[in-house]
Amino acid sequence: MTGTLIPGPLTTGPLATLGTPAFDRIGAVEPGVRAVAYLNVTATMPYFSTHFPRYPVLPGVLLVESAVALARLAAGSDTARLRRAQRLRFRRFVVPGDQVEFMVSAHGGEPELPEDTQWEMQARVDGEIVASIGVLVLAASLVRTPAP
Repeated sequence: MTGTLIPGPLTTGPLATLGTPAFDRIGAVEPGVRAVAYLNVTATMPYFSTHFPRYPVLPGVLLVESAVALARLAAGSDTARLRRAQRLRFRRFVVPGDQVEFMVSAHGGEPELPEDTQWEMQARVDGEIVASIGVLVLAASLVRTPAP
């Protein structure tokens, strides 16, 4: 499989606006098929001061938001938003020092309508699955233009 290497963090879209940790590296992108990205979890992330101070754990909702952002990248849609997520599984905590490998892959949907494609996600640390989403569906975001 071939992919496009995009160096540097992804700092646009929901990752920047919602405070989700930016990816440290995008490993591969096969438009409409799959994408891989990496996140280094550091102890200096602001979430750890409250979640939880004595045992810092990356909030699961940030894993989900990162999966959505990566699916948007693979779908080639900057405006898509989360429509549905099913069969979420959190298998172990993600803690400072972990490097999370996110992988989203398409299954089903119409190639000409990437927002309607169903995606699945796996997040791994050291080859071990730490979280997964069996069904992740994006919805086209409505863009309203002002009346003339």
